[in-house]
Amino acid sequence: MNTNLFDQFLIPSLLGASLLAPALLMTLILTPTPKNLWLPHPAATIKMWLISQITKQIMAPINKSGHKHSLTLISLLVFLLLTNLLGLLPYTFTPTTQLSMNMALAIPLWLMTVLTGMRTQPTTSLAHLLPEGTPTPLIPILIMIETISLLIRPIALGVRLTANLTAGHLLIQLISIATLNLWPIMPPLSLLTLTTLILLLLLEFAVAMIQAYVFVLLLSLYLQENT
Repeated sequence: MNTNLFDQFLIPSLLGASLLAPALLMTLILTPTPKNLWLPHPAATIKMWLISQITKQIMAPINKSGHKHSLTLISLLVFLLLTNLLGLLPYTFTPTTQLSMNMALAIPLWLMTVLTGMRTQPTTSLAHLLPEGTPTPLIPILIMIETISLLIRPIALGVRLTANLTAGHLLIQLISIATLNLWPIMPPLSLLTLTTLILLLLLEFAVAMIQAYVFVLLLSLYLQENT
């Protein structure tokens, strides 16, 4: 049993080598690849139908000029979804609980949306920094506020994903420790905490999927503003 609750978030290593890369590659191994069959596997059919529906929902508000980024956004969604769900299995490591990794995903993709707007419609992109009808004395203050809010976006993306997954993992560990410690003393109370743990696991499965969707959805909204 870990003496420190945060030990579960340390990157595992084997013979001094980090196992972060193998943990990330597990998502590629578990992703079914399309095959040249007249009747594909039902799991592959369901997967393609879900991806098609999610793609339509995410890309519908975006102009046609931004549809070329659909492959990037959907690939990111599948990657985050599988990574978050795999981290809920016993004796596994969740790479998306690392703030450094989430920021490494958020900053380049956010910068891509900003540069897309600056390249295709610079006047409209800069107009977002100053709402229409702003009084003249408030113009410098509002420009500073809008600029800061723009720069905070990638930080909010990375911190939101990290905080939600980290909090869920901590709660699962705390309740599981309480269940084991209460079993020899008060079995009925231990069964109650076990029921709570099972319900929390179901909630965490939903949170893992929702957070992956929210991450990609916010990126699509940023892209919508700049296309």
